Amino acid sequence: MNDLILIAVVILAAVGLVIWLVMQWADKMLTRQKENLEKQASTTLADMFIFLDPQKMFRYNVAGMVVVPSVIWFLTANPVFTVVSLVLTYVLPKYYVRHLRTARLKTLEKQLPDSLLMITGAMTAGASLNIAIESMIKESRPPISQEFDLMVRELRVGVDFDTALKNMEKRNPVADFALVISALRISREVGGNLAEILNALADTLREKQTMEGKIASLTAQGKIQGVVMTGLPLLVMFGLTQLEPVAMAPLFNTWIGWLTLTVIGVMETMGYFFIRKITAIDV
Repeated sequence: MNDLILIAVVILAAVGLVIWLVMQWADKMLTRQKENLEKQASTTLADMFIFLDPQKMFRYNVAGMVVVPSVIWFLTANPVFTVVSLVLTYVLPKYYVRHLRTARLKTLEKQLPDSLLMITGAMTAGASLNIAIESMIKESRPPISQEFDLMVRELRVGVDFDTALKNMEKRNPVADFALVISALRISREVGGNLAEILNALADTLREKQTMEGKIASLTAQGKIQGVVMTGLPLLVMFGLTQLEPVAMAPLFNTWIGWLTLTVIGVMETMGYFFIRKITAIDV
């Protein structure tokens, strides 16, 4: 009897220790997630002129980390799918913000040639650079109008022109944008016909974007193949788990099955990134 009590006490102590360790780990992960969201809201999102409450973002993220795995567990009763959904929900805000930033920079890149032509037209008509930029801001759409408008506001409060350009370049690490800023900076320092320089730069950027569009069209099939190659085995595995749960059970309940899933995951990831690397042609 005493032995049974001792065993029960040891088991309860071990379970309590595991629960305590899990709670400590979860507290650290949530604290880190909160800090990351606050950093993203104050820097990355602010640079994109997106102003969100980090506390609200954190609450939504925690709610998603509770609701989504619970729904997956209710539908599948599969611990692997539940853990995967928890991990995906945890990292989703980071990659969503990265997606927003990438999309904004691509839009900014596409707007550059037309914006430069607007500035060139105004300067050819006799306007100064500042007036030409303000005219372009009124006729353009975000995000490029927001960036140049912020630069003009900095100049109005006394910020040096070169410093304002550096701030704009820092907010938008795009190669084409760096070329424009370098042209403005050099022209201001050494002189020259800035209108002709910007006009030639606009033509060059437009030709570059045309070439990038052709390359994207030619490599689109390879990119789609990479997505299908990665997603189809996962979809088939999910379907077989629902249709034949008994036959698929060893894949999730034995160490050989876990090893098999690990190898599949590594090979799927390697294949996807290899295809992305092959189809990513830099112009």
